[in-house]
Amino acid sequence: MIGVSILGSTGSIGKSTLDVLARHADRYRVVALSANTDVQGMLQQCLDFRPQLAAMADADSAGQLAKLLAEQAPEVEVLGGEEGLKAVACHVDAAQVMAAIVGAAGLLPVLAAVDAGKRILLANKEALVVAGGLFMEAVRKNKVRVLPIDSEHNAVFQCLPADDFRGLEEKGVRRILLTASGGPFRCLDANQLQQVTPEQACAHPNWDMGRKISVDSATMMNKGLEVIEAHWLFGAAPDRIQVVVHPQSVIHSMVEYVDGSVLAQLGNPDMRTPIAHALAWPERIASGVDSLDLFQLAHLDFEPPDLQRFPCLALAFRAIEEGGSMPAILNAANEVAVAAFLRGRTGFLQISQIIEETMNRLQPVPADNLDILLQVDRRAREIAERLVQDGVTKAC
Repeated sequence: MIGVSILGSTGSIGKSTLDVLARHADRYRVVALSANTDVQGMLQQCLDFRPQLAAMADADSAGQLAKLLAEQAPEVEVLGGEEGLKAVACHVDAAQVMAAIVGAAGLLPVLAAVDAGKRILLANKEALVVAGGLFMEAVRKNKVRVLPIDSEHNAVFQCLPADDFRGLEEKGVRRILLTASGGPFRCLDANQLQQVTPEQACAHPNWDMGRKISVDSATMMNKGLEVIEAHWLFGAAPDRIQVVVHPQSVIHSMVEYVDGSVLAQLGNPDMRTPIAHALAWPERIASGVDSLDLFQLAHLDFEPPDLQRFPCLALAFRAIEEGGSMPAILNAANEVAVAAFLRGRTGFLQISQIIEETMNRLQPVPADNLDILLQVDRRAREIAERLVQDGVTKAC
């Protein structure tokens, strides 16, 4: 039996992972789970899968969960706070760790899992955005296998000729083509974008995702973060990564080779496919995803991204070009701006303005020290929050 820990088990990726694991109960065992504040969701997962450990990032939520489990599943240990998350990440019986905590909050637990020598199933892109150099250095030092869960990076991995992420030029790779759905507002003009609501932004046409990631998809920041992620995972310079808008979300990404060949990975838009691929790699297991009906699909469309209407993507390319701590600044400001938008404190178009102004106010520093990066992250959040409070147009 292969032991699996899940960081962020009550989110969309966590739930999909548990769905796949339940289909292969003879092969995998859930040993540890973590969540933030969803006590009822975690309670039900503990009753269904009986892990050895359950951790809540929020201490009060951990206390509530402990009381409930004491009556219904006393064998499940409950921990709270950052130490609890690290305990899930480093659980002695876990051979694999699904890193699915959304945002920079997932950085420290996934680094702990790397240091513990676990196989990392990486769904938390912010670990690479905030500290890509340090993360990949730790991966090499600990000789850890990292398997990408983002559908785009998993597709690229499947299209590469070998199982390692380095030396693309030596393998004859010309460029990586990251596909993007374009989100729910692909065809709206600037005036229409000014009026969109959080509910509209979270209504993705193809994917079932959490609210923060759904907004990132609507602004195309999600694709910008994925560009930075691809840079670190595959050792690809920014000019070798091209974003292609593909509304059907059937081709999940492509790799172009110097001989003119383009390899693509296709499938229905369901995160259980990359999850199952990573869990079993280099083998294949059933994911529960329906077969792709090419006759019903009939056609595939492609177009370039509109950087004028969706400037977040351009800001991500700027961050990676400036380097150092700038991607961490970009990510922190985006998390603050998206949270403010979801709470009705700022408008949709102001998200990119808050990010850009935060980037303008902070100079990048070398990203070779985790403590410094965490300080930069806090400073960027303070500036972005002030921009939200003052109104970004008055602060710019």
